[in-house]
Amino acid sequence: MGWLIAAGFYGLQILGVIVCILLGYFIYDKRYKKNQGAKVPAGFIPTDEINVDPVTGEKTKVYYNPETGERFYRKI
Repeated sequence: MGWLIAAGFYGLQILGVIVCILLGYFIYDKRYKKNQGAKVPAGFIPTDEINVDPVTGEKTKVYYNPETGERFYRKI
């Protein structure tokens, strides 16, 4: 009977870790969005940043909204 309690205890811990990993993957960090469209929204100013994807070689220009702190990424 003790092994059943131990199995349930460790099973709940494993389930908790899996749930945390899934939440982190789908929810946590959505600040960097690869392609947000071609039209830059009003209020965004261009920065000097250009990101280059090392795999595809695609360049992304970064725009910044000083009022909200939000960043916008546009492929160039």
